[in-house]
Amino acid sequence: MSEGVVDIRQMPKRELTEIQKRQASLLWFSEVDAGDLSLAGGKGANLGEMTRRGAPVPPGFVVSVVSYQKFLTDNGLDGKLSEILGGVDVYHSSNLVEVASQAQQAILSAPMPTDLAAEITEAYTELGEGPVAVRSSATAEDLPDASFAGQQRTYLNVEGIEQVLETVKGCWASLFEARAIFYRAEQNFNQLGVGIAVPVQRMVQSEISGVMFTAEPNRSDRSKVLIEAVYGLGESVVSGAVTPDSYLIQKDGLEILEKRLVPQSRMLTRNPDAVGADDLNHEVDVPGEMSRTYKLTDTLIAEIAQHGLNLEEAYNHPQDIEWAMEGNSFYITQTRPITTLSSVGESEGLDVDESAYPMLLQGTPASPGSATGTVVVLPKIDETSLDQLERVKEGDVLVTEMTTPDYVPAMKRAVAIITNHGGRTAHAAIISRELSIPCTVGTGEATTTLTDGQIVTVDGSTGRVYEGAVPGAGQEISKDDAAASLRTKTNVYVNLAEPDLADVIAARNVDGVGLLRAEFIVARIGEHPRLMIEEGRGEEYTQKVVDGLMKFAAAFDPRPVIYRTTDFKTNEYRNLRGGDRYEPEEENPMIGYRGAGRYVKEPDIFALEIEAVRRVRAKHPNLHVMIPFVRTVDELVHTKSLLEQYGLRRGDNGFKLWMMAEVPSNVFLLEEFINVGIDGVSIGSNDLTQLVLGVDRDSAILADDFDERNEAVMRALETIVTTAARLGITCGICGQAPSFFPDLTAKLVEWGITSVSVSPDVINHTRRIVHEVETAQAADAAKG
Repeated sequence: MSEGVVDIRQMPKRELTEIQKRQASLLWFSEVDAGDLSLAGGKGANLGEMTRRGAPVPPGFVVSVVSYQKFLTDNGLDGKLSEILGGVDVYHSSNLVEVASQAQQAILSAPMPTDLAAEITEAYTELGEGPVAVRSSATAEDLPDASFAGQQRTYLNVEGIEQVLETVKGCWASLFEARAIFYRAEQNFNQLGVGIAVPVQRMVQSEISGVMFTAEPNRSDRSKVLIEAVYGLGESVVSGAVTPDSYLIQKDGLEILEKRLVPQSRMLTRNPDAVGADDLNHEVDVPGEMSRTYKLTDTLIAEIAQHGLNLEEAYNHPQDIEWAMEGNSFYITQTRPITTLSSVGESEGLDVDESAYPMLLQGTPASPGSATGTVVVLPKIDETSLDQLERVKEGDVLVTEMTTPDYVPAMKRAVAIITNHGGRTAHAAIISRELSIPCTVGTGEATTTLTDGQIVTVDGSTGRVYEGAVPGAGQEISKDDAAASLRTKTNVYVNLAEPDLADVIAARNVDGVGLLRAEFIVARIGEHPRLMIEEGRGEEYTQKVVDGLMKFAAAFDPRPVIYRTTDFKTNEYRNLRGGDRYEPEEENPMIGYRGAGRYVKEPDIFALEIEAVRRVRAKHPNLHVMIPFVRTVDELVHTKSLLEQYGLRRGDNGFKLWMMAEVPSNVFLLEEFINVGIDGVSIGSNDLTQLVLGVDRDSAILADDFDERNEAVMRALETIVTTAARLGITCGICGQAPSFFPDLTAKLVEWGITSVSVSPDVINHTRRIVHEVETAQAADAAKG
C-alpha cells in the first residue's frame, strides 16, 4: 500500500507574508496549518496541517473565509441575513425551516464576485481539473470540545468549473440550513459569527473507504483502534446509510481483536450521467462474491491502523479519521479530534432475565448505558418533513433507519436511540455519545420489528433491545463513574485552556487546575503583544488576559489554579496579527526562542501578562504561576526577579511559584533550580521525552520511538520526583501518560509524586487508577 499520494502533481506553495496570507481569497493546502482555523475553517486547517506533516492527503486548495466575507459584503448580505435570522424560533420546526430557506436563497441568488470566480477557475485548472470534492469548512467545527462537523454540505465528484462555482456557493448557503441554525443556537454560537471556508480537493474514486477512531468510542478505550469499512465512497459510512464491516485492533502490537463482516449489496459511486450538483453520485450493486467478503485484509487493517496512530501522535489527541483507497493507494481525506470520549470506562451491560424481558433486537453497541422508554418510529426525515420530529417527546426511544443532523432536536429529547443502519462511527453513534444517551445501531430491522407506543429497554453497552422495562436500566455505574466520589492522597488536577469550560469542569471531582495554558487566551486576542504595545494598547492586552484568567480563578476558588505563562513558539506568534513583523523564522521553533528566555529578553511584554495575574489575584488568591521551558538556572533567577519587580513575590498572600521540568538541564541541575526558591515543579512529559530521546514529537515517521516509558525517560522522571520529595517541594506531571500507562502511574506514586494533571475527559479514569495504586501500596505496606 502506498505511503503517500501517488500519480498526482505536487501543488504550488507561494511565499506569502503573514499579512498576505490573512488577506488571501484562496490558499493551497501546503500554505495552511492547524493555526489557520479563522482562515480555512476546521476541516481546511486540518487538511493543511496533515499536508505539511506529509500525510497522504489528496491535494487541493481552500476558498478562504475572506472570500465568503467578501461575497457577503459585495452583495450587501450581512444586514439581510441578520434581519432574516433575527426572529427565528429554533424550537418551532416550520418557522425554522422557513427562515433557513430564506437565508439560503439569499446566498444562492447572489452573484459570485467576478475576480473571485476567476481565481477559483485558475486554481481548479492548476489542480488538473477533473472530478473534485467540494467540502464545507466552518470556523466552528472540528474543535476539541464541540462536534459541529456534518452541519454543512459536502459535494463529491464535482466536475467542471461551472459545477465547482455552483457548489462553492452551495457550501456557503449550507451554513444556514435548518439543522445548522438549530445546532449553533443550542451551542450558544452567534448565528452570523461563524465563518465558512470551502476546501476543493482532488476526488479519490475509492473502491473501499471508511472511518477510523484511534480510541474505541463506545467505551472510550484509548488502548484500541476501531476501523469501519465499506465498498465505494465513504459518505455512506459517515452518514450511517450502510452498516460497515468493523475491525477492532489493539494499539500495542496492532493485534486484530475482533472482525465483523456485514454483507453489502449496494455501494455509492460516481454517477457518470450526472446533470446537476444534487445528482453527482448514485448507488450500484456490489458485484457477486464481493458483497459477502471482508473489505480489508489483515495486512491492510494493520497498515491503516498505523496511519491512525501516526496522526494521533502528531495531534497529541485521539482522532476521528476518514480514509479511502483507490487501487493500491491509501489516502486520508479528513481528521478531527474525537469530541465524545468520556470517563465511562468498562460496562458489561444489564443483567437481564430474558424469560421475563425477551430480547427483541441485537445491533452494534454505539453509546454506552441503558434506558427504558416508549418507542417512536420515525420515517426518513428531510427539510420538508421536520415537523415529524416533534412526535418525539422527552423520554421517548427514537427508532429510525439512520439519523442525520436534521434529527438532532429530537435526539436531544430522546432517552435512547435505535437505528437500522450504521456503525459505531455513524452520525447516530457520535451524537448519542455527545448527548450521553444509550444507542444501538445497525439492527437491520428496528423500524419494522418495533411499533409506536411499545415499551422497550435499550442497552447501549451490548447493542441489545429488550421488551418491557428491565429493572435496573439507567442505574448502572461504571468503574470510572464510581471514581467521581473517590478521594486520593495524590491530587488529580485538570489541564485547561478554554475559559468557557471553566464552570463545567469546576463542578467535577477535581482538585484544581494543574496546567492553565496561556496560549488559548492569547490566540483569542489575535494580535501580537508587541504590536499592541507599539500602538499604545498594552492596557487592552492586559485586560483581555485578565478577563480570561478571571473565569478560571473564580470557578475553582479556593482550589489552586496554576497558570503557565505564555509559551508560544515563534511560528505560533507569527500567526497573530503583526506577528510577521516581530518574529524570526526558525528552522526548529520547538527548541528555539520560547519560554523563560523570552521573558528575560522582552520584559515589557512579560510585564503585561504578570500585571494581569496580579489583578486577578487581588480577588482570587488561588491563582499561581508556573514558568515554562527554563533552560538555565540564571533564566529562573532573572524571571523570578521580574515577577517580584512586577508585584508577585513568592509567599505574599499565599502566592506560589512553579517551574516546568521539561528540559534535560532541569533533571541534571534540579537541586540548583530548586535552591533559587520555588514551591514546586511540574513535569512536562512531552517536551522532556522528545529532548531526552532526541525524537521530534510532531514527526509521524518517529511516532513509534516516542515513548515516556523508555528507560532513559523513566530515569529522568524518577530523578525529578525523588529530588523534589527529598527537598520538600511539590511535584506534579502534566499530560496523558498517567492515564495511558497505569504502570507508569504506579511508579510515579511510588516515587512520591504529589499530583497528576490530565485533560477533562479522563479525570475520573485517572482518579480511579491513582486510587487503585494507592490502595495496593497501602496494602503492601501493611503486610510489612
